[in-house]
Amino acid sequence: MKQKILFTAAALALLAAFALGVLIYKTRQGEQSAQLAERNRANLVRMHSPSVGRADAPVEIVEFLDPACGTCRAFYPAVKQMMAANPGRIRLVLRYAPFHEGSDRVVAMLEGARKQGQFWPALEAVLAAQSDWVVNHRAQADRVWRHLEGLRLNLEQMRADMAAPEIARVIAQDLEDARALNVTKTPEFFVNGKPLPSFGYEQLKGLVDEALASARR
Repeated sequence: MKQKILFTAAALALLAAFALGVLIYKTRQGEQSAQLAERNRANLVRMHSPSVGRADAPVEIVEFLDPACGTCRAFYPAVKQMMAANPGRIRLVLRYAPFHEGSDRVVAMLEGARKQGQFWPALEAVLAAQSDWVVNHRAQADRVWRHLEGLRLNLEQMRADMAAPEIARVIAQDLEDARALNVTKTPEFFVNGKPLPSFGYEQLKGLVDEALASARR
């Protein structure tokens, strides 16, 4: 009987130690991410970064996005909903992290659309049609064109603009900043410079609500 009690006590102690170790690891991981973001704040936003919302909004969400990423597509309307619920108080800045094969070409398309003032409509069209042009986790850029035909775009001009050296530089800079910030997956969010403690919608909303509340004080 004593042996059984001792065994149970030892097992419980091991479980408690494991849980404590996991908690400490996650806490340290969150602290390290926050410290990294603070050291690399200049890497979060560049002059070329597409943004929507007031420049002086009290809350700034920076999102590293891959247009071929299914989770990015799922999160996009949620972020828009947050902004609609807090008019003028949230600014969204997008950075590119084209980790999927072929996704860099789709980013170049979006940048080509931006040259014609149609970035956001193009992004929404691309995300809405993602299931058609992403095949086995690979971006089939040639299949994207037909989903842009309904927009006010000169597609021939876009094809020419995609090859512009400045677009290649934008993609290279964003990937370099992603590495500096330890961004290894998409979407990755930073709220007023703070990374998410762990990935998820509730975590994002929590950070945004916290920043909004702090701005009201």
